[in-house]
Amino acid sequence: MESFYLYTMKIKQIMKNKLSILLALFCISITFYQSPAQEVSKVSDKGSKEVTLEDMWLTYRFYPAYVSGLKSMKDGLHYTTLEEGKISKFSYKSGELVETFLDEHELTGIPAPALEDYPDPTYEGQNKEDVEENTKISIDDYYFSNDEKLILISCNTEAIYRHSTRAQNYVYKLENGQLISVAGGKKQQLATFSPDGKLLAYVRDNNIFLFDIESGNERQITQDGEINKVLNGIPDWVYEEEFSFSQAFEWSPDGKKIAFIRFDESKVKEYDITMYGELYPELMKYKYPKAGEDNSLVSVHVYDLSTNRFVTMDVGTEKDVYIPRIKWTSDPNQLSIIRLNRLQNKMDLLFADAVTGKSAEVYSEQNKYYIDITDNFFILKDNRIILTSERDGYYHIYLVNPKSKDVMQLTKGTWDVVEIEGIDEKNGLIYYVSAESSPMNRDLYSVNLNGKNKTKIHKGDGSTSADYSATFDFCIETYSDASTPPVISVTDSKGNLVRIMEDNSRLVERMKDYRFCKKEFFSFKTDEGVELNGWMIKPCNFTKSRKYPVFMTCYGGPGSNTVNNKWEYYDLWYQHLAGKGYIVVSVDNRGTAYRGEEFKKSTYLQLGKLETEDQIAAAKYLGTLGYVDKDRIGIYGWSYGGYLSSLCLLKGSDVFKMAVAVAPVTNWRYYDNIYTERFMRKPQDNPEGYDSNSPINYVKQLKGKYLIVHGSADDNVHFQNTMEMIDALNNANKQYEMHIYPNKNHGIFGGITRYHLFTRMTNFILENL
Repeated sequence: MESFYLYTMKIKQIMKNKLSILLALFCISITFYQSPAQEVSKVSDKGSKEVTLEDMWLTYRFYPAYVSGLKSMKDGLHYTTLEEGKISKFSYKSGELVETFLDEHELTGIPAPALEDYPDPTYEGQNKEDVEENTKISIDDYYFSNDEKLILISCNTEAIYRHSTRAQNYVYKLENGQLISVAGGKKQQLATFSPDGKLLAYVRDNNIFLFDIESGNERQITQDGEINKVLNGIPDWVYEEEFSFSQAFEWSPDGKKIAFIRFDESKVKEYDITMYGELYPELMKYKYPKAGEDNSLVSVHVYDLSTNRFVTMDVGTEKDVYIPRIKWTSDPNQLSIIRLNRLQNKMDLLFADAVTGKSAEVYSEQNKYYIDITDNFFILKDNRIILTSERDGYYHIYLVNPKSKDVMQLTKGTWDVVEIEGIDEKNGLIYYVSAESSPMNRDLYSVNLNGKNKTKIHKGDGSTSADYSATFDFCIETYSDASTPPVISVTDSKGNLVRIMEDNSRLVERMKDYRFCKKEFFSFKTDEGVELNGWMIKPCNFTKSRKYPVFMTCYGGPGSNTVNNKWEYYDLWYQHLAGKGYIVVSVDNRGTAYRGEEFKKSTYLQLGKLETEDQIAAAKYLGTLGYVDKDRIGIYGWSYGGYLSSLCLLKGSDVFKMAVAVAPVTNWRYYDNIYTERFMRKPQDNPEGYDSNSPINYVKQLKGKYLIVHGSADDNVHFQNTMEMIDALNNANKQYEMHIYPNKNHGIFGGITRYHLFTRMTNFILENL
């Protein structure tokens, strides 16, 4: 369960009017950033217009501009973008257009494959005109071959789950403009060039295939893939959701082998989702392992293209384990494998021989709580390893020598590293983002590979991220803070400004007609002596002589944050509510990120307990402020936030007047095992932890007004959670309001759904707070 606030927005879909993919995300939380050298106007409360829900969800009036489809070219001097259907090459230094490689509008005469060429059930029941429409080239994404002579383009992309998609693929030859349809237009997952650019590997129908670009011949590698039974090269639902990846195969560096993870989910129990709209509703079945239930059996294999031989890698005798990552070392016969035990508190890094399958442990780590799996994992050319760990109580960067097993800590301090942005091996530098100055900021730093000369690259508070060129000569840096829309700039490796790419000045100018109230940061101590951070948006006409109702918004899940000094699209709703006379507040409770391991993992084995106590303490603190009406405090959340808002309303029945819970977990026994067991262990081993903080068990304490919202086709937090909750409320003779969105998933999107949802919630707030 990723944070409602941690989903990235694929804004290019808006530009192409593909809102169905865009709005599938939990929350549209836009994180862009400003050049350190650029002065940008802050938002102002001087305008006369109020921000409306129409502005937010119908016209998208305040979406920032961005750079779409950005990729660095190998020379490090140029980058490419995908804008308005064109793949174009630009100079980092000057910003000048050097060349347009491909324009989708010029791709004409592409033959439409016959209907029999479409075994994908996506096309069942469609007529020839529908298929021809689907074969029109409209570029969704693209990738270069290693020699940059070929471009792989994806079109007609459709979402599967959180990270996974399938698409039609084409290979475009830059030398002669030839366009090659991959596999006759059948949709693939994860089409990937071989290192020499002669082949593509991809997954279809849970099997791995190879496609020869020159001859057009396709070759099936695995044979046992089967829906809801065996997956080759792609993760099952729970791996994709909780380990945040969709590709489970990799080419070896020399292109002679493919390593892949095989998932046998035969023993995983199915969950049924009813899809409405026809005379007889359809039933969608998929594998979903709930807490304490069986997982897929996973194994790692290497396929040799020249011999057609499969070798199984030795990952140990224990079967009930996780394999969340595989990665080739610089040696084409050596594969690295991350192995995690079921409790997720012991992680081993194995180096496996791709020829014999024999493996050896080169790094191991244990934790008294749990270990997070991230993509902060790099293998250098000499096979030394860069990774992040909480070994000393904070997330820091470590250098591991797999031969000697020596571990060197490269960053130190009572602060957390957030993400490694890149490693410049030539100059011996690691670029990373941390929360060193504040849990609310994201600072860009560099440090030498020997741990010396740590340097802050971006000066000033706010949130920064960086996309470095292939040679690390240039960086596209993005920055924002709570009152500054995103600014995107090109800098050199030391952070010196080269030029501004996008300052969103048009957005700033547009916003001048509207009233945007300032987001203020604050902190306070609870009665237990715990200091918590928060932000507050007061009405623009705020006066201390008046008492205001307070609307609290929360997420609060492990390792998440809502109190961040950055530009947030979701703030538009809070601005709308501030315009209606509400003070809007968010507080990061215990369990949230970037304050060290003990703060984050204090909720271990008791999800919901400390989080609820802290949110109730925050409401009580706000009630002591002279300008707050302590009898009019409400709370809202989505997903984990919906769980938390429900629990707050019930346990804090004398504090909160109302709550809105969207897609809430109402009993951790109903949620998936990788996420839930990471923090709670199995319900068989921790029944009290599961039950003592389940909202279902506190419904008799309901006093305030309660609105519960869910999509009936939610594959993540099942509709079952809401049905069980309202059943408990009914049995306790408690009144509540409920709104269901048929056939909508966890994101509750599509058409005007988001506008309808936020209108519904806003009206409930206006009527009950």
